[in-house]
Amino acid sequence: FFPDMYEHIDFRHLSFLSEELFTDVTAGEKYRVDLLVETKLKGEDGLIIVHIENQSYVQPSFPERMFIYFSRLFEKYRTNIVPIAIFSYDAIRDEPSSFTLQLPFGNILHFRFFTVELRKQNWRNYIRSDNPIAAALLSKMGYTESERIELKKQFLRMLVRMELDEAKQRLLIGFFETYVQLSDEEEQQLRNEVNKMETKEKEQVLELLISYEQKGLQQEKRQIAKKMLVKGYDIQTIHELTELPIEEIEKLK
Repeated sequence: FFPDMYEHIDFRHLSFLSEELFTDVTAGEKYRVDLLVETKLKGEDGLIIVHIENQSYVQPSFPERMFIYFSRLFEKYRTNIVPIAIFSYDAIRDEPSSFTLQLPFGNILHFRFFTVELRKQNWRNYIRSDNPIAAALLSKMGYTESERIELKKQFLRMLVRMELDEAKQRLLIGFFETYVQLSDEEEQQLRNEVNKMETKEKEQVLELLISYEQKGLQQEKRQIAKKMLVKGYDIQTIHELTELPIEEIEKLK
């Protein structure tokens, strides 16, 4: 999202700091920053801190909150801080990227922060990327209802192309499907689209689809087995009805 910034950062030096917890003494509320990363600029010795804040709902006072976070982080670390806000809600708005304190005779303060409004991003601009985060965030970008099937197809193609391990694949698919859930009819249309792909890619995408569906089915069976155990069903009956291995049902018990 910030190619110019990316060119300046030395990613060989990268450490994630524990999230800072701030207390509003007057209101008695506690606020935790989302993500703090310590890194360096290329060719420079001094450290910088990147503060990333995700905002999932509209909040008029958000710019003020970003300034408060910035000032408290600066007070603690006394170094350059890069504040970034990621707006992930469904509405398309013109979000402010600054906080100003102003009096009739002049400005007291003008604080700016970087912003990403996901809904304003065209998802098609990111499908050639080999970045797992880009794949996951397709689900929160700007797409129309008629593009949902194509969106998921391109998402799966990205996963296949990146050759991620199974754990990362499941994490990204789970994230994606939290925000984009196709109906049964749409899933069938997706399979039809996948079947039109070139043979090798088609096989890989179908394998990914089937593997995830099977794991989802297994999880469903485990949930059913747990409920049956609670209701007093014996292990043999649960085994016959769910087809789960007896050893696995014993572990669940």
